[in-house]
Order: sequence, then structure tokens, then C-alpha cells
Amino acid sequence: MNPVRKIIHVDMDAFFASVEQLDNPDLRGKPVAVGGSEVRGVVAAASYEARKFGVRSAMSGKMAALKCPHLIFVKPRFERYKEVSNQIREIFFEYTDLVEPLSLDEAFLDVTENKFGNPSASILAQEIRDKIKSATGLNASAGISFNKFLAKTASDINKPNGQAVILPKEAEAFLEKMPIEKFFGIGVVTAEKMKKLGIHQGKDLKAYSLQFLTKRFGKSGLHFYNIVRGIHNSQVQPHRERKSLSAESTFETDLAIHKDFLDALHRIFEELIKRMERTKIQGRTVTLKIKYKNFSQQTRSKSFDQYPSQEKIWETVLELLNQSPLSYPVRLFGIGVSNLNVLEDRGLYGKQLWLDFEGEN
Repeated sequence: MNPVRKIIHVDMDAFFASVEQLDNPDLRGKPVAVGGSEVRGVVAAASYEARKFGVRSAMSGKMAALKCPHLIFVKPRFERYKEVSNQIREIFFEYTDLVEPLSLDEAFLDVTENKFGNPSASILAQEIRDKIKSATGLNASAGISFNKFLAKTASDINKPNGQAVILPKEAEAFLEKMPIEKFFGIGVVTAEKMKKLGIHQGKDLKAYSLQFLTKRFGKSGLHFYNIVRGIHNSQVQPHRERKSLSAESTFETDLAIHKDFLDALHRIFEELIKRMERTKIQGRTVTLKIKYKNFSQQTRSKSFDQYPSQEKIWETVLELLNQSPLSYPVRLFGIGVSNLNVLEDRGLYGKQLWLDFEGEN
């Protein structure tokens, strides 16, 4: 009989904003938004002081400023966040090699068999959080359970700077009470469809048969049927293939002139090349990402049999730009490469991130 898995989900508390408050004492105790501005852009992260006013990540900077008039906007510093993230990652590897990063500020750890031989995942989670605090000065929250979904769910229970456990014997009752929109894989649209069927909590979802859920939600029906019963067998995956590498920038004012397009794209191209050289990554597909003034988005791509040179990548960006006229003034450009030559290692992340480098995300 296989032992019950012990999974820890570690999630840093308001990571980007907390790093800014750590590095700048003048920001401590004040509402801080990383990214965006009073007039445009999107908030990448908000401090807990800002969240009290309703400021959230992915909110427009304009809306955030309306909710919190004394909000302090700061530009993202992704290199600094990566530096701290790597410090945290090394602490994880002291306990287990089964570490699956989800982003710079969160990861799953499988500690069923760990380097300390400690059978208590709760004690290990507390030790990890204490080490993170000691090494970085930042707070982390943690969730502990027997699968990834429940561990991630548990990490939100006692945030910030806390941890929670969902034991196998507790899972069924916990899931029956959980709001349907909190379930992994159930987004806003699906949640609304479920609510029209009278599905508001886990117990409502659990009442439906696999046949019914499959008929209504297709392949996802099996996932919904399993997850409400605490069945989520996805393994912690320490080695995930990086899909692409990219850079992007959101502009202070929308661009409408071809010369401005070229100037902006060249700055983004230079940043992408820096990242490619630093990571030793090459890609056979070049992609141009365009977000217009009306927030509609378009991508244009071209693939090669061989890895293109830096000059060829730039030529391709220009070719993709001129492929057809742009529909509206441009609020964002991004350049990325995919079909890569490497698998990720500890310093890379399996999740695609179009990272901005000029102050907004």
C-alpha cells in the first residue's frame, strides 16, 4: 500500500509588494501597488494595506487609484523578484528535490519522503516558512494536504503569514462546504453555468452523476466529479518544459505612428536578446504580441527549421509587424520565442510569462 502523499504549497504573501516594502522602509505600512499608474496600466501586485481598500492584482491602475486615493505606485523590478525567488527556491531544495514552481512566488513541494526523514509535513512547512523569513525578511503562507489542489486551497485559509492542514478524513466535509468558484479548474463562466443548475457549493456538485457532468461539461466533467471527492492525482513535477521566452512593454500613451512602433519594438527586442543570452535559450518560432487600445489582442508568428540568429529574429519581428495593418492604436507590444532548445532547470520557470521591463505588467 502506497503511503498517503504529503504535499506542501508555499505561497509568498503579496510577494512583489512585500519585496518593495522590504527594500524601501518608507513604503512599510502604506498601501502599495506594483505596476500600473493613476492613469493607465494594470496592477501586478498589491500590498495588504492596499487590499483593505479593494485594490487587487489585474485591476486597472485607474480603478485602483479611485479605490485608494493615497495608493503608492511603484515600478516592477523583476530581476530583484527573481533574485529573492531563487533564495526561496534553494530553501525548498534543502527539504526535497520534488519542487514544482508555479511562479516566482509559489511552489508545490512533495515531502512524503524528505531529506530530513521528518514524517510531519506541518512541522516541515513551519520550518520552511521560518527559514524564508530569516533569509529574506519576507512572510510566507503554506497549505498542507494529500494532493496539490487541497494543499493550494489550504494555503489561503490562514493568509497572511499562516498555514493550514486539510487531512484526508477532513477533506470530504471541507469540500462539501466550499464555494464552487473556489474549486480548481472552475472559472467565472463555468461557475455561472453551475449556479444556474443550482450548484453553489461542493455538496451541490457532488449530487450530480459523472454521466450528467460529462454531458454538460464535456471532458471537464470527469475532473469536476473527481475533485469534489478530493481526487486529484497530479504529481509534483520538478522538471517541466519551458514553453517560451519573451519580453513585453505596456506604453504610457498608445502608439499610432510607425516610427514609434519601431522604436518600442527595438527596445523590447534588445531586452529579449539579453534574456536569451543570459539563459542560453534559443527558439525556432518568433511571435509578435499586439494589444490594442480597445484591449483586443493579436499574435503573429513565424517558425523556422533552424534557430534564427539575432538579426533574423529582428527581421522577422518587422515582417510580422508589416504583415497587415494594425487595427487600432497600440497599448502593448511583446516579442517571444518558442520551440526552444532547452528544458528548464531550477533557475527557469515552466509557466509562460510575458514579462514587462518598463514599469507595468
